[in-house]
Amino acid sequence: MSAPSTSPRTQTTSLPASAASAPRLADNAFVLPATTQLQALLTLIRDERTQRGDFVFYSDRIIRLLVEEGLNHLPVVSKTIKTPVGLDYEGVAFEGRICGVSIMRGLTRSRWRLACATAAARCGSERSILIQRDEETALPKLFYAKLPDDIADRFCLLLDPMLATGGSCIKAIETLLSHGVQEEKILFLNLIASPEGIKNVCGRFPKLRLITAWVDEGLDDKAYIIPGLGDFGDRYFL
Repeated sequence: MSAPSTSPRTQTTSLPASAASAPRLADNAFVLPATTQLQALLTLIRDERTQRGDFVFYSDRIIRLLVEEGLNHLPVVSKTIKTPVGLDYEGVAFEGRICGVSIMRGLTRSRWRLACATAAARCGSERSILIQRDEETALPKLFYAKLPDDIADRFCLLLDPMLATGGSCIKAIETLLSHGVQEEKILFLNLIASPEGIKNVCGRFPKLRLITAWVDEGLDDKAYIIPGLGDFGDRYFL
């Protein structure tokens, strides 16, 4: 009797760089489960042959997965509702109001804002922070922050696609803190992170939670994430 054939599922392997192979992460850092769906989506957006339309479509899908996971980390309270058949149902509701905040790196980043707003629509509000590199100091500089007046009372989902050194993320978090947001109410969501960036952000802000779709191998001598996916902004907007 011949041996049964091996199913495709048993042959599936994880990509080389993942949470499992990365250095131990901080206690407040979380990585999406390395499902075959997520690996396929990441492979598509990493591929240099992927056209802009597909890159945008698959990146937006990962953004939605991140927002869904982010919502899982928010506190809830018990809530009783009545169903259409007249019976009570003991469910839950989010505790407090939520705001999605996207980090922009240029004034033409409206498409990224739209993707974040769409994914975070259930949060009730979406705002943005514009951070650019200061050419004189080479440090991230805040140019613009559009936040709701009651931001200090909300839980914030801070969205940025790539986490390299963490400079822009740290500046954005400092901006939220300066507007009265409590550190423990901030969740930073991003597609691909470097171990160095995670260490810098989580070490600086131990009370926030960082959620990434994937942890790559590290940074090269130019502080680019490797293997990475190239310049996210150029591939998403140009």
